[in-house]
Amino acid sequence: GRGPRCTLIAFIDDATSRVLYARFTPVESSQTYLSALQTYVTTHGCPVALYSDRHSIFTKHHPEDNEPTQFQRATEALGIATIQALSPQAKGRVERLFQTLQDRLVKALRLAGISDQDAANAWLPQYLQQHNAHFAVAACDDEDAHQPYDGSPETLARICAIHHRRTLSKDLVLSFQRQRYIIQTGGAPRYALRGRKVDVVVHADGRIELVTGGEVLLYKVFDSPQEIPHPVDDKSLNARVDAILTSRRWSEKSRPAADHPWRRYPTADRPGK
Repeated sequence: GRGPRCTLIAFIDDATSRVLYARFTPVESSQTYLSALQTYVTTHGCPVALYSDRHSIFTKHHPEDNEPTQFQRATEALGIATIQALSPQAKGRVERLFQTLQDRLVKALRLAGISDQDAANAWLPQYLQQHNAHFAVAACDDEDAHQPYDGSPETLARICAIHHRRTLSKDLVLSFQRQRYIIQTGGAPRYALRGRKVDVVVHADGRIELVTGGEVLLYKVFDSPQEIPHPVDDKSLNARVDAILTSRRWSEKSRPAADHPWRRYPTADRPGK
């Protein structure tokens, strides 16, 4: 039988027609392409440019929207140029690279009796080796146009995650997906972070980082505003302590003494008891 519908994400070297990356995913999304980009860069380095169609994952369509897409942000951070097909002829160049692969790949999957996405992904490297041996051609220039990635794996994972921009309040709090995040400064001055722009970085596994100026911030999560402790600075700390002490003294003064007449009244049973 056939498994659920899925999408093939693939990177093909334009100079040689060699498939350098391919993976089946449940849906075509920004995160699936970013995860593919992370794996590709880790394995091959950074290409000079990536050629794609004009899907909204790769480019914005509204002329007044100047914010880059998540994929554009990541490629820009990695120094990779992006080129979108602007004509049917140019788009056809992209499509032709996939036609041979897709047609033969579907037939090969059926012959292998594979209908599960995980099994297909495990089998893909074996198939791609045969495919490249048959269809790849020699490049006109032997020089590899990839540039090695010299950053850390953690930084690459952060680049290839989904970023959401937020602004810290004066209490160093930001809201994201119905939760509130409060920054933990560890005793460092808080004023420097007030009003700072912060990237909420959501990784493919759901892990969240808060990053500003390349620095990863420590935080705690609160589900409601009532749970958030109000920060106390040096100027108000003494006043808060004095208020607590005054409240305690007032409570002690208001408590009747042991020999107070109020304590000598007999306790009467209530009617009906």
